Amino acid sequence: MKLSIVLSTQPASFSALLYQGNLAENLQKIKRLGFAGVELAVRDPAKLDLPELERMLNLHRLQVPAIGTGQAYLEEGLSFTHSESLIRRQAMERIISHMNLAEKLGAVVIVGLIRGQKITGVGSKQAESWLYEALRDCAAANKKVRLAIEPINRYETDLLNSVDQSLHFLDHLKMDTIGLLLDTFHMNIEERLISDSIQAAGKRLFHFHVADSNRWYPGAGHIDFREIMQSLSKIGYNGFISGEFLPRPDPETAAVRMIQYFNQLQRE
Repeated sequence: MKLSIVLSTQPASFSALLYQGNLAENLQKIKRLGFAGVELAVRDPAKLDLPELERMLNLHRLQVPAIGTGQAYLEEGLSFTHSESLIRRQAMERIISHMNLAEKLGAVVIVGLIRGQKITGVGSKQAESWLYEALRDCAAANKKVRLAIEPINRYETDLLNSVDQSLHFLDHLKMDTIGLLLDTFHMNIEERLISDSIQAAGKRLFHFHVADSNRWYPGAGHIDFREIMQSLSKIGYNGFISGEFLPRPDPETAAVRMIQYFNQLQRE
């Protein structure tokens, strides 16, 4: 089992982040705590000093399993389903730049909130059509990088909330380089049985997020992570387990509790 934690490369408004800004200091902390990887939340890859980032990752021997893209939506309003074609084009260009970064780091690119919503006055069929076109164009622009669509709960978006909806969408796309990122916090809201949904995703599961039912660190709520780990084992998932949860009671304690919890599960 390989554990990683989300680190934003710049200050962000998204609350479920333990670490943000000051890359050098935070990468050192993450390695010291015992994580094998760091998932990078990147608003704009053009603003990164890639050689310095690679130097620090190599120094601390940290892998990058995934690159988060949601801040381009939260901070700049970019999305694949925006009513303005210019914004949709900018969202595609941004994701392609994330993909180029991911190619260098060996990561998957997460398609979460940047996919957009229907509630902006865009109909369901039109929104899904724009999303379909954007994902196919992005995948064609860089065939070496995988994209992971994240089903997100109904309170944050109205487009692809459940695993079943997302799998049907993937069936329509028919692209091997596009799969799923599943997040236990969202699944606890949307799925009838988390374990069944994981097994339904199967080989189309590219990355995995953990947070407990209250969006605290795993073990702080009521989600059955033992059953979840068994389900991941059944489908042969050997990727990273990445923590994306609130920094409560504080970042260090939350990170340590995650490490301790999964180490305990592994010993059982």
